[in-house]
Amino acid sequence: MVEIQINTTQNVNINFTAASVGERILAYLIDLIIKIAYSIVTYQIVFNFFKIEELTSNMDYWSQISIYVAFYLPVIFYTLIFETLLDGQTPGKRILQIKVVKIDGYQASLADYIIRWFFRIVDLNIMSGLVALISIITTNKNQRLGDMTAGTSVISLKNNINISHTILEDLKDDYKPTYPSVIKLSDNDARIIKDTYTAAKHSKDYETLIKLREKIMEVAHIKERKENNDIDFISTVMKDYNYYTQGM
Repeated sequence: MVEIQINTTQNVNINFTAASVGERILAYLIDLIIKIAYSIVTYQIVFNFFKIEELTSNMDYWSQISIYVAFYLPVIFYTLIFETLLDGQTPGKRILQIKVVKIDGYQASLADYIIRWFFRIVDLNIMSGLVALISIITTNKNQRLGDMTAGTSVISLKNNINISHTILEDLKDDYKPTYPSVIKLSDNDARIIKDTYTAAKHSKDYETLIKLREKIMEVAHIKERKENNDIDFISTVMKDYNYYTQGM
């Protein structure tokens, strides 16, 4: 079991458990089965039902190729599409409860997913994935070449944690939120905010609390705080975030 220590932009260390080689391989196989199933169904519908070969018989060779490729674009861009839409997960990764994250602690961006997807050509297609396997085993953060280039890693979401280590907050039944725009934050943002807030509050690091408050207001588009101090403001933001996302 490999522990990944992520140092956030607020200089707070967060520990995650890296997804094992077995989990990543199994997730890959699940995704592969889904892609094969899609290809079989598409072939049956397009080539047998719609008789696409007859419809394209009068077209030139490259026009025919482009039409065939168009039907299989979802397979080609499968990983990129799902990791972008599911915040770092494909159906296989979701089933195995693993996820792509940035090493700096923030949610990976579209550019990061594109880099990871592009490097699949080297990682997974050359030598039948041996390059990726060697890279994951030998790097200290279990990264393949695409991860190292994008600054990402794949972590396990199956850690045994309690409420004090999560983004959850205890809310009263009659709780009324103050900042609706906190919904702009992601779960990863909320986790970083809580960890930074807890550490800074404990050490009385008011400079970090000020920077954290400014960053929250910037990301969540909060123009003015209603609390008298940063500690109360950040606490309210965390409770509001939980209020708006607990049913999602």
